[in-house]
Amino acid sequence: MATVLLVRHGRTAANVQGILAGRTAGVDLDDIGREQAARSAGRLADVPLAAIVSSPLDRCLQTSAAILERQSHAPQLTIDEGIVECDYGDWQGRTLKELSGEPLWKVVQSTPSAAQFPGGESMATMQARAVAAIRHRDAEVEKQHGPGAVWVAVSHGDIIKAVLADAYGMHLDLFQRITVGPASISVVHYGAGAPSVHSTNTELGDLSWLRTATPPADAPVGGGAGTVPDTGPGAPTRS
Repeated sequence: MATVLLVRHGRTAANVQGILAGRTAGVDLDDIGREQAARSAGRLADVPLAAIVSSPLDRCLQTSAAILERQSHAPQLTIDEGIVECDYGDWQGRTLKELSGEPLWKVVQSTPSAAQFPGGESMATMQARAVAAIRHRDAEVEKQHGPGAVWVAVSHGDIIKAVLADAYGMHLDLFQRITVGPASISVVHYGAGAPSVHSTNTELGDLSWLRTATPPADAPVGGGAGTVPDTGPGAPTRS
């Protein structure tokens, strides 16, 4: 299958203020968030992306635009409701400090598979629709562009954590152990068998190896030789 790069949106004022923005409209990247998005876009500038798929929320669209701007061949940008932020229902717009006093808070932290947000969706439903959306898009990208294709999904913290937990084969109740920072990049390959997770929550580092590396069909016994930056003839030069 293809390789998906899971990119969280850059920082927002709501993140700084400890507000659960959820699906609130008009939540934009702040100055730091725009810098974070530009940094990630720079890391991906040398990777010819087959597609960019984004949550419909403004902060993700702004992060997607930064990535698209640095791509020389203008890949297709698609909005996918399947990777939109969790529907936190009545929790949306409230502060995390206030929410931490709710009985449901402990459930979200310890057994999220049992968490149902009042007036919203359950975390299990969130994971199911996000994983289905990512796997469907991944299959489409491979069908159109081949098994060596690389594409980006720009989404939200809990969504990406839930997708990573599925890729790791972890129960949803363990997904709070995964950290996904603003504008971080995680790399997942859905092979013929189980998915392979190549990196999570990276904020720095060269990704040019994704231009030519096709992950093996099977896990390399002993760990394999790893990856190296693409510096051979024809490798692009960053500007």
